[in-house]
Amino acid sequence: MVSSWHNEIKNGTDPTREIMVKLLWIGFIIYTLGYVTSTAEAISYVAGNFIQVIGLMCFVPSFVYLLSWKLENKYLSVLLLIYILWIIVILLRGIKFDYDTIKQLLFDPDGGIFLYLIPLFLLIPLTPSFLKKVFFVILVLGVIYVIYDIVFIKNLIYAGDNMRSQAIIERFTQFLSLPCGYLIITSIYHRKKISLFALFVMALTFLLAVIRARRGLMFMSLSMMIVAMVFYQINNKAKVVNIVLSFFFVLIVAFGSIKLYENNSKTTFSLITERIGQQTRKEVEHYFYRDLTTKDWIIGKGFNGKYFCPGVNEGPGRISIYRTVIETGYLQIILNGGLISLIIMLLIVIPSIIKGIFYSKNTLAKAVGCWIFLFLLYMYPGSMTVFSLYYILVWISVGICYSKTLLNLTDEEIAKELLSRDKIVQRSGF
Repeated sequence: MVSSWHNEIKNGTDPTREIMVKLLWIGFIIYTLGYVTSTAEAISYVAGNFIQVIGLMCFVPSFVYLLSWKLENKYLSVLLLIYILWIIVILLRGIKFDYDTIKQLLFDPDGGIFLYLIPLFLLIPLTPSFLKKVFFVILVLGVIYVIYDIVFIKNLIYAGDNMRSQAIIERFTQFLSLPCGYLIITSIYHRKKISLFALFVMALTFLLAVIRARRGLMFMSLSMMIVAMVFYQINNKAKVVNIVLSFFFVLIVAFGSIKLYENNSKTTFSLITERIGQQTRKEVEHYFYRDLTTKDWIIGKGFNGKYFCPGVNEGPGRISIYRTVIETGYLQIILNGGLISLIIMLLIVIPSIIKGIFYSKNTLAKAVGCWIFLFLLYMYPGSMTVFSLYYILVWISVGICYSKTLLNLTDEEIAKELLSRDKIVQRSGF
């Protein structure tokens, strides 16, 4: 990482590496679309898996090619090695070579093998061209999110409590729209129309989350927009009067939202009215705490670990007895890898937050430091550790915050590279 950024500026992009980065993200987008589209039942799961296979054929070889163990921070190098070794232990404790397990390993973003490979994104050198591709992929998924919302609008605004509608809004948000929050908190490095589109996507996400009564998604999308507003005010050196006006604008929007909710509480927003006071995960967590032994708390139950939790509606005609997932992110990590896994991860990400927010000279590191902090915050209302661009961005952000090179760059130096287009990109496009 130390030389990768400056080396690319000095010598230009490596054509082979450029192709591999493109294949990486093209494969990832194809894989994500195969999963999300099949989840929405627009295509069969067999067709979705076939699309995912095509994505993996692009993603896996390019991902392996791009890895390079050249971390400039020794603390991060040691902890990442320990974390990787522990992940291998987790996988070995649960992998079975039967059809169902292999299918889960390859095609399930929530609990498949690729989820466990995401920390390895720390080993991909951070260069201007790589970050520009990341931003472009976020934009592409945001566009797809809007298109899918239009196509599935009837399911998304379904008035009652419906499992399919719930799955669609959660999957669309987690895999397609949430990464747009990354664009709005780093808006200083993007063209205005891109930032405005990303803001539109986040506002749409919030609105649909309200209609579908997904309280966790409401909190996530709204908090991202608030953080983005703070950075916008700071970057534009807003005067006190502008900050006060912004505060009153937020109050007006909040008041208007309350009035809109009151007027429609028995129609459009009936579902959120019913769910406001519900503690939907309390009983599940109770079963989780009761099932785990001391040993389980320390080392977890391994890949595909289960806990006794009867009576949960998992879909049409499917009532749980044992579950492999729990909706709280921290507990999911403990279920599979124990407190050991959680502690190692926190030892990596917490220092990165401190470095990014308090020891950097640019908005990029401060913004992505906040992104990591929000990730830790979101880990209670939802399980964010899935094979998604959102979670990938967390580990890319960790890499940025541990890089002395990137921490010491100015906003002008970063913007100059991210807002320019190198010769290879000009010639071939994305």
